[in-house]
Amino acid sequence: MRERRWETRSKLGFDDVLGVAERLAGRGLAPAAPAKDVICYVEEWEVRSPEDFDQLDPWATEDVTLVHLRDGWRGDFFLLAGGYHTVYQRHQSVGTYCSVSHPWRIPGAMALHHPRGMLWLGFRHTHGFIRVRLHTVEVITPGETRADDRRATWLDERQRAFLAAIAVLDLPIEAEADVDKGGLVLTTTDTRTPLLCSWPDAFGPCQFEYNSPDAFEFLVPASRLAATHGGEAARVRAYLTGFAEPALDEFQAVEPGARLAYRCSVHCPLDELPEVLSAIAPAGRLYATLCEFQTQQLVPEGTDASAIVGIVGLEGGFQLEVRLNRAPLPEDEMAGWLGKLVGMPVTYAPLPPFP
Repeated sequence: MRERRWETRSKLGFDDVLGVAERLAGRGLAPAAPAKDVICYVEEWEVRSPEDFDQLDPWATEDVTLVHLRDGWRGDFFLLAGGYHTVYQRHQSVGTYCSVSHPWRIPGAMALHHPRGMLWLGFRHTHGFIRVRLHTVEVITPGETRADDRRATWLDERQRAFLAAIAVLDLPIEAEADVDKGGLVLTTTDTRTPLLCSWPDAFGPCQFEYNSPDAFEFLVPASRLAATHGGEAARVRAYLTGFAEPALDEFQAVEPGARLAYRCSVHCPLDELPEVLSAIAPAGRLYATLCEFQTQQLVPEGTDASAIVGIVGLEGGFQLEVRLNRAPLPEDEMAGWLGKLVGMPVTYAPLPPFP
């Protein structure tokens, strides 16, 4: 689900974070205690080689994914994705996953959606998949009504964007506005194949994933969709999960020169987050939940929303983020209320759409 997100502006020490936890407890909330085991999400941890992951050996980890980073890439997506698939075939097993992402261009003018979306061509043990995501200029979460006066425009743009991708990919998917629900609905005429819709906002899903038992089926269609980017420099990523180091070495040889980064989940006590941050220095980022609550506990006059006060670690310090499934107060009151809650100024900071 799409979320609203604010973050603190200045770099904090971990003692400052614990001070905010005490402040939240004083408001009747239940923040994590320093000794509590938490799940810490590590992202964008650039490494020189896969062996660098050993730096996280002191903690239990899961969902370990090595990401190949290519910025300003100009190449043949068919050859790149085909190269990854060839290596995948040699090393696939239950639990392995490989996908390659590339931007695509939405035809026509867009006012409420960004003109470029993202596609992922992926391979799992039993099937291949194509995933298509749109990004909106503004985040309007499910249940929020502040954009109802533009709902027709939102739905028209969303429908045109998805239908354009569906046509290029030649998929048996229909995209229609549901008058009763007020959102766009995607359906497939082929009930044998799973169609997964996700990342919803107030106007329906922003992403769909279509599967096929034939891992080759989407290689050519995905290349056609990538070609709509017009040969411009592209931000391309490859995601590799569940592979041993010999396989990772082969993937790296598909097209040498990619930077390497890890993402994973780390299980650790809350007060060991500074050590985890040191292990992934200097460029890695970590996220952990400090406190979860329903906003009506604090503002009973507002719309009830689910809120998370989170810890963000980067560049040797920490920030706080507050994420909500909707804004419980009018827009002009949100930053002030959240700033008083955590005891320091916050600014609106939605996350980037394409990891």
